[in-house]
Amino acid sequence: MSTLRPSLDPRTMKDWQIAEAAEPFMKPIAQLAAELGLAESEIIPMGRHLAKIDQRLVMNRIRAQPAGKYIDVTAITPTPLGEGKTTTTIGLVEGLGALGKRVTGAIRQPSGGPTFNIKGSAAGGGLAQCIPLAPFSIRMTGDIDSITNAHNLAMVALTSRMQHERNYDDARLARTGIRRLNVDPKRVTTKWCIDFCAQSLRNIIIGRGGKMDGYEMESGFQISVGSEVMAILAVSKDLKDLRERMGRMVLAYDTNGGEVTTADLKVDGAMTAWLVDAINPTLLQTVEGQPVFVHAGPFANIAIGQSSIIADEIGTRLSEYHVTESGFAADIGFEKFWNLKCRYSGLTPSAVVVVATVRALKMHGGGPAVKPGAKLDEAYTRENLGLLEKGCDNLVAHIEIVKKSGVRPVVCLNSFHTDTPAEVQLVRRLAERHGAYVAFSQHWLKGGEGARELAEAVMAASNEKHAFKFLYELDTPLRQRIDLIAREIYGADGVSYTDEALRKAKQFEADPATARLGTCMVKTHLSLSHDPDVKGRPRGWTLPIRDILVYRGAGFVVPVSGDIKLMPGTASEPAFMNIDVDVETGRVRGLF
Repeated sequence: MSTLRPSLDPRTMKDWQIAEAAEPFMKPIAQLAAELGLAESEIIPMGRHLAKIDQRLVMNRIRAQPAGKYIDVTAITPTPLGEGKTTTTIGLVEGLGALGKRVTGAIRQPSGGPTFNIKGSAAGGGLAQCIPLAPFSIRMTGDIDSITNAHNLAMVALTSRMQHERNYDDARLARTGIRRLNVDPKRVTTKWCIDFCAQSLRNIIIGRGGKMDGYEMESGFQISVGSEVMAILAVSKDLKDLRERMGRMVLAYDTNGGEVTTADLKVDGAMTAWLVDAINPTLLQTVEGQPVFVHAGPFANIAIGQSSIIADEIGTRLSEYHVTESGFAADIGFEKFWNLKCRYSGLTPSAVVVVATVRALKMHGGGPAVKPGAKLDEAYTRENLGLLEKGCDNLVAHIEIVKKSGVRPVVCLNSFHTDTPAEVQLVRRLAERHGAYVAFSQHWLKGGEGARELAEAVMAASNEKHAFKFLYELDTPLRQRIDLIAREIYGADGVSYTDEALRKAKQFEADPATARLGTCMVKTHLSLSHDPDVKGRPRGWTLPIRDILVYRGAGFVVPVSGDIKLMPGTASEPAFMNIDVDVETGRVRGLF
């Protein structure tokens, strides 16, 4: 890449232009895999520059190898534009590579929702990108398609069973081998899914027409990457584990209040068949040629939002440093990495990076609203130390969250060209005062060379001894766990429940099969509180829990706070308006 680098300038080029210019210099996938230590038989090529990794073959060979340093990248509460967490993950991989370290990364597959809406493809940016960009951003190797189809197959099985049970008497059902499940149409807890932001599908009526046109009832859609099937992919250790989890998914309740599962519908095996290839991570590379695994999906506000345990198991055993990514900020992404993913994987972090930007800190200090598509207010491009210092309360909150796990964080100040030396020094001083390592990083502009300071800080942090500990044990009652997360992580004074949420909480606490499941909170990513409009470090507030779901297959109880939706909406000026194809070359243009 060194001969190409001088011609790549993120200040004058869009991300897709940088990716397109870099692609001719990419390593062939067989070379990338061989350099990583993978045998030819352990990869499944999916073109010149992508491959699936046969996780069964690889793990059987490397399972006994010692694990390298395990690095998690999280962030402060972001603006709606994002603060470059994936960019920092890729930049850190490049920075460690620039220091001569054997390094791998693991990021999540981008959802079609944000890719074609307002946030872009989640490939990173500038000279800290994962490439090839277009395949990465659009379908890749089909994992999300498989998730969508497996999920919707379960809904087909459920709704068709409801129709047949209504139309057939017991004798006819017996002849067809169907057991009557008596599904309560008002207690169907699962929706259909699609991987776009489609607010018009949040609440719908299905089954309109005659008795052969389905069962008429209220239904809806959620985004595919928030499906429990995606969560199962993220936390499964192998195909056997995934198959067992698939049968435990609860889709609805019967008229006596009993659970109706995918196993009851005899659809769990067919659902797993959709995921035989999806369980294998996909191998891509940075613009500087380091290997990156892409597996599982985003949205830690409504899902677990982590790259997969399988990708991290492989990465930690094939490299000296493995950098993984958690969704959104430390209050939701890192909290789930810490208390769910690490618990299920048995891996513990050697270091945790908290990404911050001067822009976001000024917003938390009381700066004007930051809106996608709108011009950024001058408050964010001129020096204002008072606004910045006030906003650092949010950074301190995230430093303290990470420290509760027993790990000393590394604050990465992700550089923007408008940041002034005084602003950088202010953030550095405050972060160090609160016990964090601090690194100023220019990976977006300079790639690995710009991330050397960050890489060195991460190496220093990962050599420290630390006493990693969970926030709660699995025998902690559910409401006590929710209260711990609300107070210790979000900074709330306590928790309130709707009548329905309280009823479910008591029911789940009394059920031995549910009481020891993990706790996966649903909460806005735009605030430490449940209210996306409240910035900084809110104090004197109560976390409202309006519902509690159970994802038995993934192993979670899912408390839902505030008014957050499982199906996001598409904005008035979405990214798809700028995406097109060069019909002469077939190249996709306009991705970011």
